Amino acid sequence: MPSSSLPVPVVDPAWLAPRLAEPDLAVVDASWYLPAAGRDPRAEYRAGHVPGAVFWDLDTLSDAASPLPHTMPAPAALAQDVGRLGLATGDRIVVYDGSGVNLSAARAWWMLRALGHGQVAVLDGGLAAWRAAGLPLEAGEVRRPPARFEPRPADARFISLPELLARVGSGAAVVDARGLGRFTGEEPEPRPGLRSGHIPGSRHLHYADLVGPDGRLRPPDELRRRFDEARVPLDRPVVTTCGSGVSACALILALEQLGHRDHAVYDGSWAEYGGRDDLPVERGPPR
Repeated sequence: MPSSSLPVPVVDPAWLAPRLAEPDLAVVDASWYLPAAGRDPRAEYRAGHVPGAVFWDLDTLSDAASPLPHTMPAPAALAQDVGRLGLATGDRIVVYDGSGVNLSAARAWWMLRALGHGQVAVLDGGLAAWRAAGLPLEAGEVRRPPARFEPRPADARFISLPELLARVGSGAAVVDARGLGRFTGEEPEPRPGLRSGHIPGSRHLHYADLVGPDGRLRPPDELRRRFDEARVPLDRPVVTTCGSGVSACALILALEQLGHRDHAVYDGSWAEYGGRDDLPVERGPPR
């Protein structure tokens, strides 16, 4: 049995630090950045990470057979890769990244949730919060012994384009986590060959607006206000989207914190939708 239950969906450094040595607790550094950021997440991990953390390579732990970036692999294949990282079915897993805005940690968290793993949380504030608390870092690579991770896939964690269109037709709200300029079409997409704009009728809520200056999730009343200001109806199903399905998961993290449960990520996101000339696109601010 776990030494102590794992608070979900987030834990803070004060909860994590005294539990690092517990045998059923695993920590994952899931840092990833857009190429334009000029950052090397693995090099940064090797320079300093939460002690005991293994590195989750988002590019490797995605579906290599898909023409789209960062799509969810088949559950059995991902479970094997997760086991090779040394993460076991019975582990409590804490995921973080170094972005300060939950850029990629929530993606790894939601992928594990899609495998049916309930005992997984995001470190609130990520690596910056760990450092701000004066807690130690470890250098180098961590190799945990291979473990058995049994997938128990959950329904509707990630959805396809046909499922997106069906949900929109049945009244689900679509929320786009990209920057406002990309949403309105005033800024070009960083990936070549994609149209500018957004899915018709979708709302806009930038993922970075969900955290405060310290990188921690805003309090529930502030999160709810952000969704209200974006005119996202929290009494309806919600589908989140972004550029490639990564930062869309930060919206899911906030929804979970608010107790909203009927939500999914459109996995192809704009990398798929924006590359399809047969699909309608809107430009300008949300209607």
